[in-house]
Amino acid sequence: MKYIVVLGDGMADYPVEELEGKTPLEHANTPVMDELSGKGVVGLAHTIPEGMSPGSDTANLAVLGYNPKVYYTGRSPLEALSIGVAMKETDIALRCNIVTVSEEDTEYGNRTILDHSSGEISTEDAAVLLEAVRKELENEEYKFYVGTSYRHLTIWENGTVVDLVPPHDILGRKIGGYLPEEDALRFMMEKSYEILNHHPINEQRAKEGKNKANSLWFWGAGTRPALTSFEEKTGKRGVMVSAVDLLKGIAIGAGMKVVEVEGADGTLHTNYEGKATAAVHALLNDGFDFAYVHIEAPDEMGHQGSLERKVKAIEYLDDKVIRSIKEKMDASGEPYRLLVTPDHPTPLSLRTHVAEPVPFLIYDSTKGRKRIGYYNEKEARQSGIVIENGYELIERFLSE
Repeated sequence: MKYIVVLGDGMADYPVEELEGKTPLEHANTPVMDELSGKGVVGLAHTIPEGMSPGSDTANLAVLGYNPKVYYTGRSPLEALSIGVAMKETDIALRCNIVTVSEEDTEYGNRTILDHSSGEISTEDAAVLLEAVRKELENEEYKFYVGTSYRHLTIWENGTVVDLVPPHDILGRKIGGYLPEEDALRFMMEKSYEILNHHPINEQRAKEGKNKANSLWFWGAGTRPALTSFEEKTGKRGVMVSAVDLLKGIAIGAGMKVVEVEGADGTLHTNYEGKATAAVHALLNDGFDFAYVHIEAPDEMGHQGSLERKVKAIEYLDDKVIRSIKEKMDASGEPYRLLVTPDHPTPLSLRTHVAEPVPFLIYDSTKGRKRIGYYNEKEARQSGIVIENGYELIERFLSE
């Protein structure tokens, strides 16, 4: 038996008035997920423990079977693992986004955060901008490391875990009330605007009608992580297929293999088919038992507040990932189970994460049950199946 998780990041949502009260998942054309739900089990899972922030870090740990209250030490340390930064026990890791802030006021704190992703800036352009920051701001205490797209890393030697606000939580708001209390962090954010706003890359982006990548934003502070081996926990050798450093870092910490896919970039136009093919190849040709395929696009479209693009991301996931995996696995004759789930909702109306339960679908290729099925939030609620501790979902999936 082979096991595949397809994680649609932020795919769950609230009913949308423009869709006559349907959610994007209800509205989207998802024939493959609907077919599988008719042959499988649909329910709800609480992936965010009470009192914890509804982040992709805590939620994906839970989906992989790790109790976030036991294993979570912060988001950025997991990304440090992916980037290959060896943290000391006294180090603090910080997510270092390159964001877009407004230009209308001379006072940094009066600026508004317009885009947490700087228009999904390329890694190549972001690396040039981060290098410009590094030349002026890096010292023995603070080190900067390039990640992917707008997502980068800062290591603070002998630092402290400070309370910092994620930029996607305050889109459209003035930033003054959300800046770090720590003087050095605030200074670097303000200084980064001076360094970046008129950088040639940003001047060109402005000419092309793109958002400038004109400020650093620190958040997600944490200490060195210590995850137990996924194989020791479950008895399954696993691979991670993702474009996002956070997920790669979780995988490395859990002793899973990270499979890199050309063209996988976490955007709406990522290489969906390449991810599906890589997962199936790992299972059928490389001897792995478990594959985790993470799709970032629904979450990014939720943060952008784009209904059309979020629906499109869900439809791409259904057609280009789940259909591809199903067809390849069916053709192989290898029995398999498939778990489809978001990690958390990212409602379009809020443009950030919430901690409400998510709909999951478990399909087993060896079971012949058949009914008319739909996979969405409403069907999951009506099923009456609720997993209160999201980290127990993996146990049900592996033993179903």
